[in-house]
Amino acid sequence: MSDLRKIIIDDQQIEVEGAMTLIQACEHAGVEVPRFCYHERLSIAGNCRMCLVEVVGGPPKPAASCAMQVKDLRPGPDGQPPVVKTNSPMVKKAREGVMEFLLINHPLDCPICDQGGECDLQDQAMAYGVDFSRYREPKRASEDLDLGPLVETHMTRCISCTRCVRFTSEVAGIMQMGQTGRGEDSEITSYLGQTLDSNLQGNIIDLCPVGALVSKPYAFTARPWELTKTETIDVMDALGSSIRVDCKGREVMRILPRNHDGVNEEWISDKTRFVWDGLRRQRLDRPYIRENGKLRVASWPEALASVAQAIKGAKKVAGLVGDLVPVEAAFALKGLIEGQGGHVECRTDKAHLPAGNRSGYVGNVTIEDLDTAKNVVLIGTDPRVEAPVLNARLRKAWIKGANVTLVGPKVDLTYEYTHAGTDRAALDALKVPEDTIVIVGMGALREADGAAVLAAAMALSGRMLVLHTAAGRVGAMDVGAVTNGGLEAAIDGADVIYNLGADEVEIAAGPFVIYQGSHGDRGAHRADVILPGAAYTEEQGLFVNTEGRPQLALRAGFAPGEAKENWAILRALSGELGAVLPYDSIAQLRQALVKAVPHLKKIDQVAQNDWQPLTKAALGKADFRLAIADFYLSNPIARASELMAELSANAKARGTQPMAAE
Repeated sequence: MSDLRKIIIDDQQIEVEGAMTLIQACEHAGVEVPRFCYHERLSIAGNCRMCLVEVVGGPPKPAASCAMQVKDLRPGPDGQPPVVKTNSPMVKKAREGVMEFLLINHPLDCPICDQGGECDLQDQAMAYGVDFSRYREPKRASEDLDLGPLVETHMTRCISCTRCVRFTSEVAGIMQMGQTGRGEDSEITSYLGQTLDSNLQGNIIDLCPVGALVSKPYAFTARPWELTKTETIDVMDALGSSIRVDCKGREVMRILPRNHDGVNEEWISDKTRFVWDGLRRQRLDRPYIRENGKLRVASWPEALASVAQAIKGAKKVAGLVGDLVPVEAAFALKGLIEGQGGHVECRTDKAHLPAGNRSGYVGNVTIEDLDTAKNVVLIGTDPRVEAPVLNARLRKAWIKGANVTLVGPKVDLTYEYTHAGTDRAALDALKVPEDTIVIVGMGALREADGAAVLAAAMALSGRMLVLHTAAGRVGAMDVGAVTNGGLEAAIDGADVIYNLGADEVEIAAGPFVIYQGSHGDRGAHRADVILPGAAYTEEQGLFVNTEGRPQLALRAGFAPGEAKENWAILRALSGELGAVLPYDSIAQLRQALVKAVPHLKKIDQVAQNDWQPLTKAALGKADFRLAIADFYLSNPIARASELMAELSANAKARGTQPMAAE
């Protein structure tokens, strides 16, 4: 039941929920209130006092608008709505006083501070502060913390807003940061000087309103006004987080999150944020042809002619669609290979995903539904590794009282759960309430009895989400890039294999292999011809995320050297083969795509899937295994990144540290 209250803010009457805080009511009225510690996704701390407002007829001092609710206000003497002023002389004087206090010990190092130009303190000192200080004493200084290779600290700049402490403990679920001391001796620190052990830690860089926590890899490389900003989609996991890619010239300098309440709220994982150095290294920038066992540089016409010749002379052609491939390229490859009488397959990890049954390979639950879930069952998945931002959502549901049950290997999810067992028998014996959301991981579907596991999961309750690990998988399934009988059936007896960015699959000796991709990874090592393609930041592309939401990735920069857009390479090759694909631009390709798969035109909308449960079958006896062995090295871009290699080594070292005797 809603409890609406009338309130007058700066002579403007509005009606809002009684449970709203004054700072939220001001936002609702379009009135800006400065703040440092308040953040709508974190608990209320009320410790910076920057958001002070005047409550007319209330106490003779300003009130902290983040910590007072609308229902706490008293009406006027004749029952008029309560009045709040955000710009009265009392408020102005209070803000100036607070700002003066905040700047007492703050160093004047804006010209060399990495937050310069994006600093809340700088902006608010300009807008609400005064141009003098009465403080003449020496400023205090603090020692910097070592939080690891991602977050650089300058703790003298810290204003103790505690946003980082609240984020790490509430959202990321690690208890390593806190505040010690009182008064001038108070400081934010990590427990026993530990480095942070979380794959969401980079978000504290965005949360910090001053330059106390900045990005270590990005530090001193660029200023915000030098960067070209592109809003796009992340492909490091199948969540499809909304991101902004900032480029300086042709180079990607950093990746930041964008707000999207339905997908990632405003968080991204550390792999998403810091993988950009992998976009520069190990790149394929020219075509190659293998002669006498060695690769040599070739021209595009030569490479395409060589590929066309191999395909024309083949008895059986197969196409493999990799994990980071946009829908357009998968659609173009399907058209090309099937035109030559071959088959394409996108389930390169042998996952038993039912072709044509969208409720079986996507499910019928949105990511947002997890916020209100009462019961969640995880089958053969570790969401903390496979989709860290989704795991933060599950943690939020758990904080609100949701029960989480895990079937599969025991893992640290940052919240408590009931461990039902590790094997198929535990899944068979499971009984759950009707409204339970079942999340099935790729680890559960890769084994021989994957189809039976999926059928058992669908029988548990009528609400299911398939948690994919590959960003391109759902889109490739949507366009039908599948073969009856899966991967083995597609490549069995094939004498030419067209490998479109599939680096997680081993191809045995024998067939002639064409590899089209962006990085010199496993696929390129096995190739007879290499065609250099664009990475996800270098071409426009559609991706469909794990809940079935089509999303548009936009081009932030250009591919290096002679590398081309993936769909364009396939279109050029079709001309060489004399079987020209019927489109000359990405717009024409998308028209053909939408005609074949109509729901792909509904960008950023989750289509309703008809619930089609699979027929139950006998389960095997084995334990469930997880899909991702190493969070930081799960795809070719991440494996090319020096920083991801360092993080992976640190995580391994942390896992094998000898414990001291108690």
